[in-house]
Amino acid sequence: MLVMKFGGTSVGSAARIRQVATLVQEAAGREPVVVVVSAVSGVTDGLIAAARDAAGRQRLEALQRVIQLQGKHAEILYGLDLPAEMQQSVADELHPLWVELENFIHSVGVLGELTRRTLDYISSLGERLSCRLVAATLRAAGQAAEAVDATRVVVTDSTFGNAFPLMDATRARATAVLAPLLAAGRVPVITGFIGANADGIVTTLGRGGSDYSAAILGRALDAREVIIWTDVDGVMTANPRVVPEARTLPQLSYLEAAEMSYFGAKVLHPKTIAPAVEGGIPVRIKNTFAPESPGTLITAQPPPADASIRAITAISRLALLTLQGKGMVGLPGVAARLFSTIAQEGINVLMISQSSSEYNICVLIEEAYAAQAQAAIERQFALEQAQGLIEGQTVRTGVSIVAVIGAGMRGKPAVTGQVFLALAGTAIEVLAIAQGSSELNLSFVIASTQEDAAVRAIHQHFDLGR
Repeated sequence: MLVMKFGGTSVGSAARIRQVATLVQEAAGREPVVVVVSAVSGVTDGLIAAARDAAGRQRLEALQRVIQLQGKHAEILYGLDLPAEMQQSVADELHPLWVELENFIHSVGVLGELTRRTLDYISSLGERLSCRLVAATLRAAGQAAEAVDATRVVVTDSTFGNAFPLMDATRARATAVLAPLLAAGRVPVITGFIGANADGIVTTLGRGGSDYSAAILGRALDAREVIIWTDVDGVMTANPRVVPEARTLPQLSYLEAAEMSYFGAKVLHPKTIAPAVEGGIPVRIKNTFAPESPGTLITAQPPPADASIRAITAISRLALLTLQGKGMVGLPGVAARLFSTIAQEGINVLMISQSSSEYNICVLIEEAYAAQAQAAIERQFALEQAQGLIEGQTVRTGVSIVAVIGAGMRGKPAVTGQVFLALAGTAIEVLAIAQGSSELNLSFVIASTQEDAAVRAIHQHFDLGR
């Protein structure tokens, strides 16, 4: 059994949805297929913007956004060239969803409040719309298919906006809901990105979570493979917009792919790998618009790489927070309190670096949360600062993490030296460095203005484009 996931650009127009139907039909002729779809490109952003407009009591702006989204989907529906009766049937399926959206927008506007639970429901509408369009296109092409809301299958906790799947319950639901469809030769077309808690309340898996949905369903159904269909040929050695000579990597290990996704490679959602690892399920990245391209295959043990470094990725718009003071030396619990304080604010720490002298410790977070984190840390360590044990904290915004990744770095100390040798002639100042014990990832912090130059210099030095 195969799980095929299609991203927003892959379902972004009538012509692209027809291409998706062709790919699915070809695969379904060989084995059972489950399809997972994202919202039409740009729709989730539009839904969130409409919700926020409504919360700000900008009701007219919110309704205008809804009308634009309705028009976008109507254009796609009428461009699919479905038989008239089927076209009307799909329009009738979509109509209640638009009514629901308008009702929610009205309620948010009246209350002037947008909770995470409500935002999850509103932002789930994009996938619920697109899955019906894809299922109808498959049926028109002669392939038995059925639209399935993931709220019937994917069971999660109640962390709205970033829900965690409950795999045992999801496996039971998948067996009950999807297995009969597959046995009858039907293709389930499932909404990505969303699920529901045990009470049936809609949750979302985080932005870009349709990849994650595909891996969850692959694990629940013991799929042979999960294919992530996107708009690029696979995982590349660097961002091709920064490094034109970047090339597609034919194979990666789970660990390499996880490191790349967490450190800025946007081809794959960071959480996707975990369910695949648990089930030993290969994940393949392919291009919807160039299906003949082999893409990138991600497995537990790919063949040994011919290079120590596989790829260079980067994360921008970060802030470097440094806590320092002579009283920190030998003072237990400072790091724990620092991380706990940041966690209590709901802020994710992307990188940590501490000097061996224990005089200072620095963390990298998203720039948007810098002021919030700084205020919380000030409150937490107010007594130590008053006693002179801690001198205070500094915050530097406008920084980036550049991550050099590759399983071949293990046991090769010269690689680290070569990385910084590549930067030696560029006048790039390195602000902090971190390397995990896995030796798969060497990360360092620089000013964001120097990010592209650093990526290009390292890529060229290691000749990764060959």
